[in-house]
Amino acid sequence: MKGLFSALLIPFDENGKIIEQGLREIVRQNIDVQKVDGLYVNGSSGENFMLSTDQKKRIFEIVSDENKGQVKLIAQVGSINLDEAVELGQYATELGYDSLSAVTPFYYKFNFEEIKHYYETIIDNTGNNMIIYAIPFLTGVSMNMDQFEELFQNEKIIGVKYTDGDFYLLERLRKRFPDKLIYSGFDEMLIYGAISGVDGAIGSTYNINGQRSRQILELAQAGKVAEAYEIQHVTNDLIEKVLNLGLYQTLKEVLNVKGIQAGTVKKPMSSFDASKREEVEQLVKEFNL
Repeated sequence: MKGLFSALLIPFDENGKIIEQGLREIVRQNIDVQKVDGLYVNGSSGENFMLSTDQKKRIFEIVSDENKGQVKLIAQVGSINLDEAVELGQYATELGYDSLSAVTPFYYKFNFEEIKHYYETIIDNTGNNMIIYAIPFLTGVSMNMDQFEELFQNEKIIGVKYTDGDFYLLERLRKRFPDKLIYSGFDEMLIYGAISGVDGAIGSTYNINGQRSRQILELAQAGKVAEAYEIQHVTNDLIEKVLNLGLYQTLKEVLNVKGIQAGTVKKPMSSFDASKREEVEQLVKEFNL
């Protein structure tokens, strides 16, 4: 379960329906072109929190069918509706997903005991492994070392997707829990996660920039930090331009330019500004995407 995982993009048409053939093409792009080690399915990059339960299940099904066991699959099933999280977890487990993941429950101010119960309930009802999805800048949920330790006492909680800029906490987690998987969640900070000893990374830009990101990870792990930094500089030049144009919209438009049916984003997100198409075409050429 170590390595580079794409936080999978999901293509939608103008009516918010999944473009199923396009989804298969994006899976192939990640496996065949970006050479990722795995796919993180129905996370933030998949616009998960705007989807119906049936749409989420259909995505899990298509990805599993197209993958056919080639790479590892992680199913993000987190929801503030615990019944839905359990239902999705059971479905993904039946499909053979290698692990579940779940964002910490958000919006309401859940206390730690409630968060712990949430994870234990999903695990108890699925029997599958669990990777905590810690993304405090979006959920408002931050956990300290003692709380991570309490969660990690459950052997089914095998790791954390760590999308946080607190690298002191990351270093402390790595030292205290050498046997747990830690995935870097910020693509633009991959070099720092790699230096800190993460086991891998999960990110949205790996859908188009996976090969370059793998170089960062592997060079840093080999102690070639200066070389890794040079590639991170190029990567961040790309990320900066993508963010200026709109993250998910631009990632999908890059794939559209490459002939992959990546569609558009789901409303209420705004569609890609068609007047910026030439800028995306230039990005593809400039960064050899």
